[in-house]
Amino acid sequence: MEQVLEILKNLDWSPLYVSLKTGLAATVISFFLGIFAARSALKASPVQKAVLDGILTLPMVLPPTVAGFVLLLLFSRRRPLGMFLQEAFGIKAVQSWLGCVLAACVIAFPLMYRNARAAFEQVDADLVYAGRTLGMSETAIFFRVVIPSAGPGIASGTVLTFARAMGEYGATSMLAGNIPGRTATISQKIAMVMQDGDFTAAGVWSCIAGGIAFVIIFLLNLLAGRKRKQAKRW
Repeated sequence: MEQVLEILKNLDWSPLYVSLKTGLAATVISFFLGIFAARSALKASPVQKAVLDGILTLPMVLPPTVAGFVLLLLFSRRRPLGMFLQEAFGIKAVQSWLGCVLAACVIAFPLMYRNARAAFEQVDADLVYAGRTLGMSETAIFFRVVIPSAGPGIASGTVLTFARAMGEYGATSMLAGNIPGRTATISQKIAMVMQDGDFTAAGVWSCIAGGIAFVIIFLLNLLAGRKRKQAKRW
């Protein structure tokens, strides 16, 4: 116990800060992109929807290292896109915090997209027809009818997106590296101390990550419970 307290006393909290900062940034970006993509998928034809769904869901089923390798090929300073971003805007994705956010967005985005799309598909069509009958525009119907009706599903997707983004390891390691205080996340810190044989520090960080995961699951269940509170129990 004394050893654990000593570790907590001298603990470098920067991996937690980087993980939370990365998770929040990736969640905000994925939230808006996911809702936009989900709405676009609903309006697409069956063939277009199948193609779009396959492309947008692909990062969720691919190994994170594969996604990280693809991102590294795209944004490397030796590649056209990476060179253009660096020379035109001074944007550097490789070995930077921006790379952490980019990798987390790519990996976590499918969770937001699929949850939002599923929530939109469950919205009662009669509510949409009623809005049209009242003369509301499609944009007004989407923001004032569809979004509130799909709120619990969107909220669940947001929580899951944050959890996935904060815990991302494979793609982040390949694109952003493991720079202490800048790109080193909790997952990378655990892997690093394990390689050094410091199992106590690894256990402390694992407990911290587990505590955050518990809070996320609790919030997810709370949101789901609010949705079901009017349902008749059996």
